[in-house]
Amino acid sequence: MDLTAYAELAVRLVNSADSGEEHADRLSNAETFRALVADRSHLHGQITRSDVEALRQLREELTSIFMVSAEGDEPTVAERLNALLIRYPVHPVISGHDNQPWHLHLSEGGSVADRYAAGAVIGLATIVTQLGADRLGVCTLASCHGVFIDASTNRSRRYCSEHCASRANVTAFRARRRTGATGPASTAAG
Repeated sequence: MDLTAYAELAVRLVNSADSGEEHADRLSNAETFRALVADRSHLHGQITRSDVEALRQLREELTSIFMVSAEGDEPTVAERLNALLIRYPVHPVISGHDNQPWHLHLSEGGSVADRYAAGAVIGLATIVTQLGADRLGVCTLASCHGVFIDASTNRSRRYCSEHCASRANVTAFRARRRTGATGPASTAAG
């Protein structure tokens, strides 16, 4: 089982929040949750209003972990993840399906919220312990509060999506044009 793949659940949950500009809260009810996890069949069970509320609470806690990680506070990241690991214990099971060799999955017991939380928390814990807490990132675009896992080899990721990276590049380009700054190509020719 690649536990780091479960970290995407944490990113997805945090980024489901209303970002103010163009995205509405994608965790407002059972239907929006189903859309959020459409590609994760193990989370397609019966979701209740209390599951949605529990996931909204978890989203706040995971957001705070990304924020303290961005501040470089690794001990607090570990402390908060440990508290969540206690609250959402992981129960691995051996699975063999789709002609794949035996491998581990997380147990499908408990509520939808519990299964989602266990996967998201163990995924983040795996990233932090294997790659470092500095791999948990917050988008540097001023108008965005999205988060990401930096899987780049040189730890250079700064934006949560290609959309934000493009917006930042366009903004920087326009600022250079307004100030009359020249790029490397025009200075090399001169």
